[in-house]
Amino acid sequence: MPTVTSDDIHAARPAVERIARRTPVLSTRTLSDRVGGTLALKAENLQRTGSFKVRGAAAKLDALGVDGRAHGVVAAS
Repeated sequence: MPTVTSDDIHAARPAVERIARRTPVLSTRTLSDRVGGTLALKAENLQRTGSFKVRGAAAKLDALGVDGRAHGVVAAS
């Protein structure tokens, strides 16, 4: 599996922002105390789909481009 770079993330951002909701990053003192550090939770359950998967799907479909999507795309989760 190829390594994802910061350039890949920056390239995907516009496509993801068009589709995904901005979700909050939450902190939890109880769990942070248990792990001995700061624990942050990204509330991706607030996406329309209920998960983070819409981000990867948007990025991949954008990366495929019009020609790559021309014959259709099949996805399973």
